[in-house]
Amino acid sequence: MSATDDSIKQIAQRVRGLREVLEISPQEIADTCHIPLEQYERMENGEEDFTVSVLQGIAHKYGIELDVLMFGQEPRMSSYFLTRAGTGVSVERRAAYKYQSLASGFRGRRTDAFIVTVEPKPESEPIQLNSHEGQEFNLVVEGRMLLVINGKELTLNTGDSLYFNSALPHGMKALDGKTVKFLAMIF
Repeated sequence: MSATDDSIKQIAQRVRGLREVLEISPQEIADTCHIPLEQYERMENGEEDFTVSVLQGIAHKYGIELDVLMFGQEPRMSSYFLTRAGTGVSVERRAAYKYQSLASGFRGRRTDAFIVTVEPKPESEPIQLNSHEGQEFNLVVEGRMLLVINGKELTLNTGDSLYFNSALPHGMKALDGKTVKFLAMIF
């Protein structure tokens, strides 16, 4: 089992365990996340990866921080939380995506901040789209990426940023056969 598969299984176990403790049906969570029950069950069984948007919907429904589901850690700080370079809690969610939380230890925060690393994929592979409530800000810190929002294709270079309505279907892809890193803030 790869590290990515292990991370997916750990997230799935946390999601299922909390759902069972809260006595919420799988159908209710699937409805909350606007996905078919069969897809939710594959995610909860660790057979399919959760998107951040689905995890956000679940965290909101459970009344917990996103970090609890993604990293298994409850935030503890309320004055400030310092993340030194390269030390944020991270999880590889799919073979091509790695999320490093920049504020995981701060309790009651109003936004989730991540450094997202996207590995290149074959040009022929389609971009996986997702959507979630709220707004999102992305700032490319390394490389170039193609960002699709509601069917519109935008190329972002190092230093470029974009603020958008994250309820619109969106997804990204690393360009030039190189890894891209970007700051993602989800409000």
